Amino acid sequence: MSTFALPDLGEGLQEAEIVSWHVAEGDHVVVDQPLVAVETEKAVVEVPSPQAGHIARLLAKEGQRVQVGAPLLEFEEGPHAETGTVVGDLSGSAPASRAMPVRAAPAVRARARELGVDLARVTPTGPEGTISLADVLAAASRAGAVPTAEALRGVRRTMATNMAHAWREVVHATLHDEADIEAWSAMEDVTCRLVRALIAGCKSEPALNAGFDAASLSLRENPRIDIGLAIDSPDGLFVPVLRDAAGVAAQEWRAKIDTLKRGVQQRNLTPTDLRGATITLSNFGSIAGRYASLVVMPPQVAILGAGRIAARPVRGADGSVALHRALPLSLTFDHRAVTGGMAARFLQAAIADLTRASS
Repeated sequence: MSTFALPDLGEGLQEAEIVSWHVAEGDHVVVDQPLVAVETEKAVVEVPSPQAGHIARLLAKEGQRVQVGAPLLEFEEGPHAETGTVVGDLSGSAPASRAMPVRAAPAVRARARELGVDLARVTPTGPEGTISLADVLAAASRAGAVPTAEALRGVRRTMATNMAHAWREVVHATLHDEADIEAWSAMEDVTCRLVRALIAGCKSEPALNAGFDAASLSLRENPRIDIGLAIDSPDGLFVPVLRDAAGVAAQEWRAKIDTLKRGVQQRNLTPTDLRGATITLSNFGSIAGRYASLVVMPPQVAILGAGRIAARPVRGADGSVALHRALPLSLTFDHRAVTGGMAARFLQAAIADLTRASS
């Protein structure tokens, strides 16, 4: 037997969670064939086979967290291990043929495991015989499955750990205000306008686009504005990074944002896509809510949140009252590194940019 261990997946990661096995004991595999899907922080990674041969034994279970260097599986060794040659007495009856392989995304497999649903018994309705999340939920409902309390896994586990760390370390303070956006056109791209406003705020107060070192009590201003975009998904919160936002033409923002959103939906973002943000933007108002007290992820020192757009009465110079669209804003900052004046000037610059008509 030869043992294959979880390889170093890069980015300094020390462990991963087994999401789903693509092979079973007794299967024959070829070089670079995907063996298993593992989740590292917020990215799902396929681990390929380093060799051809037969799988003798799987050494880790789905849902198990495995350290880098820990054994994943064992390969058979010997003259027949690589060829797939049938050996032994064939005089008896042939074994039953293996069932058709189950086609399901890693997240669907994980949900089925949580609900105790056997994917082999689920009728697929997705394209090319793929089992969808709706198929799993329907099977669980028919079986009367009642979810039990389980440990958070994958994205939710990472979020819980990171949020607890941030809350313990950062001294949070929040400013609330709103921008009159009545001058916007009906086709305005809200997210792109928020990106532009955030850049205006950073240019006005660079200290909010900085990293704070708690050990040395030092603040390092970042030369680029790398914006973390908080994106909600059924699997949890993802924050991919829009790189060098101020150095990219505004016309390119939408395409880059859409690419990041697809990466979240398809779960093919890399760890690099999710690291290195210098400031974060959360457009929670696209779902609900006007104002929020957000959480700053160190070493960042600020996060800008946008609430639900609504009409507000505005009194004109002649005393008349009209309804204007207003965009609520919440700026949460680390009060260890940012003063209230700095935060207010940042928000003032962002509001001034938002109130301008479409360019």
